[in-house]
Amino acid sequence: MSIEVGSKLQGKVTGITKFGAFIELPEGVTGLVHISEVADTYVKDIHDYLKIGDQVEVKVLHVEKNGKIALSIRKAKEKASGSGNHHKRMMDRAAKESFEQKIARFLKESEDRLASLKRHNESRRGGRGGRRG
Repeated sequence: MSIEVGSKLQGKVTGITKFGAFIELPEGVTGLVHISEVADTYVKDIHDYLKIGDQVEVKVLHVEKNGKIALSIRKAKEKASGSGNHHKRMMDRAAKESFEQKIARFLKESEDRLASLKRHNESRRGGRGGRRG
């Protein structure tokens, strides 16, 4: 059985670094799970999620020509349930809408501040010129 992109495999954590964890796959091949691929949330300390000897399910993301294998624990769990994937799409859509609303509000507030600043500067210039004349 060869390691193919997209396949899900069981592996064993054999090493942990600041940037990720090394996973021993079947056939004795080792791949790396980057810290960003450990969980769906921000991972500050990988030791909060994994320890050496843990058995984990991983998804193969990339197999490079030099033999390096990029893995993901997060994506291996993602497609485990079809309804969860639908829920994720709905949450992504809601987050996008709220982001667009935030941008619209930010732009409006920025334009209001600029207009107020321009009015303030024009009134100061006009006031000084009027007193001198």
